[in-house]
Amino acid sequence: MKQIIIFCMLLLCSSMALTAAPHKTAKYTQLLKTIEQLETRVKDKDVELLHTPENSVDECLFTAVTCFQKGILKLQPKNSHVNSTFTKAIKVLQRFTVRDSGKCESSCESYETKAPKEFLKSFAKLIQKVI
Repeated sequence: MKQIIIFCMLLLCSSMALTAAPHKTAKYTQLLKTIEQLETRVKDKDVELLHTPENSVDECLFTAVTCFQKGILKLQPKNSHVNSTFTKAIKVLQRFTVRDSGKCESSCESYETKAPKEFLKSFAKLIQKVI
């Protein structure tokens, strides 16, 4: 009887772990779609260049995401027709979080500055790395 209970508990735990992974993947896939939508709606000329983390190591992942979130606030819509969807996309991307490893010594200002579309492409690459 004891073995059956242990088996059932293991089965329950493994099924919970398997269902958590697809939810997380779906969340990241939605973030990628949001970034793609934003790329078509963002103003890319005569705008401020943004600090763009690239090739971030795992220790600096939190810092990179924080830099992207600060940069997202500086993005501007291409025109007033896309303003509402643009604002919604910004809010979705602002909610994205990763765990802080506390080991990174770089800051946002240490990264190269790039145009908004290149900034968003780098953000998408970071999300794909997290997946």
